[in-house]
Amino acid sequence: MEEQIVVVSSLIGDPVRAKILWALLDGKAYTATELAIMADTSPQNISMHVAKLVNANFLKVAAQGRHKYYTFARDEVAYVIEAMSNLIPAGMKASQKNETAISPIKYCRTCYDHLAGKVGVSLTEKLLETKMIRQDGDEFSVTRKGTDFFKKMEIDLETLRQSRRFFAKPCLDWSERKYHMAGSLGAALLNKMLSCNWIRRTRESRAIIVTARGQKAFLDYFNMKV
Repeated sequence: MEEQIVVVSSLIGDPVRAKILWALLDGKAYTATELAIMADTSPQNISMHVAKLVNANFLKVAAQGRHKYYTFARDEVAYVIEAMSNLIPAGMKASQKNETAISPIKYCRTCYDHLAGKVGVSLTEKLLETKMIRQDGDEFSVTRKGTDFFKKMEIDLETLRQSRRFFAKPCLDWSERKYHMAGSLGAALLNKMLSCNWIRRTRESRAIIVTARGQKAFLDYFNMKV
């Protein structure tokens, strides 16, 4: 086990590969050329790094036409990268210059395919507080009350439970130092909010904008002011 931890940590710890993995947390697929730009390295060098990550089953590659696109091979890889950022000392996470009370990326963002930041954490806490979900060890489960609630939101829980990934999992938020909800249910909530125009993605950032419609919906559905 110790030797395997060394292998995994060496894969993640390389500066170029760390930038690749962090960039992929926005849930999008990128070509090697795009990843080379993000990691500030050459196309030749990026090929070697993505090959190592693919061989380790950290990344998977999908061909579309003449291009190859890279994404996380497993949800667990994204969760580990997000969780590792909690080890960064708080004073080193952001520049002290021109910092607002709470930056957009800390307020509301995506963490791979689910909602994170202050809004994501508050949403999870509200679902726990209203007994829509409960925490059972390292998983969340949906209560009978929650089943009725998500049905009204047109989220098919049975289909989500049948997927191969985690259904609902606590994911430690690096900016809030509390848990938000990951897994297929967390992804379904994010997709629902995007499709209903409650929230919008921003270009070239994981920051999420809550729309006026979303502010009303969060209040109506979750009794949350955002």
